[in-house]
Amino acid sequence: MKLENKVALITGGYKGIGRGIVDVFLKYGAKVIVLDLDESVKDLNNDNVLAINVDIRNKDAIKNAIEEGINKFKKLDIIVNNAGICKLDSFLNMSDELRDFHFDINIKGTWNVTKEGLKYLNSGSAIVNLSSVTGPMVADPGEVAYATSKAAVLGFTKSLAAELAPKNIRVNAIMPGYVHTPLVDSMAVDSNPDNPNSVIEGIADAIPLKRLANPKEIGELAAFLASDEASYITGQGIVIDGGSTLPETTTMGV
Repeated sequence: MKLENKVALITGGYKGIGRGIVDVFLKYGAKVIVLDLDESVKDLNNDNVLAINVDIRNKDAIKNAIEEGINKFKKLDIIVNNAGICKLDSFLNMSDELRDFHFDINIKGTWNVTKEGLKYLNSGSAIVNLSSVTGPMVADPGEVAYATSKAAVLGFTKSLAAELAPKNIRVNAIMPGYVHTPLVDSMAVDSNPDNPNSVIEGIADAIPLKRLANPKEIGELAAFLASDEASYITGQGIVIDGGSTLPETTTMGV
């Protein structure tokens, strides 16, 4: 129960990676404040979960939601900035609106939630941001906006970690490869509307472990980084990708 007596704020926690993180945090004894754009997030409410429908582009809504969480659980120890979007389009075809959609949620949303939540954190607290291998390490065609936003999240993580270290507040980023989520399923449809399963199968085949991650595997890493077990880790981007960034070539080797 390494998160017992901890209160965590998790964005985008209704489904996908966020839901995996929520489930794992609850397993380890945390109380959880979940913010999500999906109104169905309210179905998660119970004694240990306060689930609120929030658009993280709205600063006032974030402020009100966190205050509601503080009123219920009396404190805040952990922030997990998971909420994010990815829509594929070529750089030349991408509209400014679609570019800003990525930046407003993936970058500014992370910024907004952290800035408001940080007011309640104390020595020993932790922030975990969801970056990606996409952007800092690799990229595919059509991911320019997403890759840019996730590289920005990693830079945000490192600089904020340096700033908050004197307060003993740790900041780290998780850099997942492909995780089997509704977001990846939708990207597969964008890539091949006639046979999206072939996209998923192709991704898995290119990964040394031959599968996509389960969201709870990301949750386990988030729980570790948020716990006192990771008390000497800050400013890092931790890759969890099944080895997908490992191969140097597709032809060399025995």
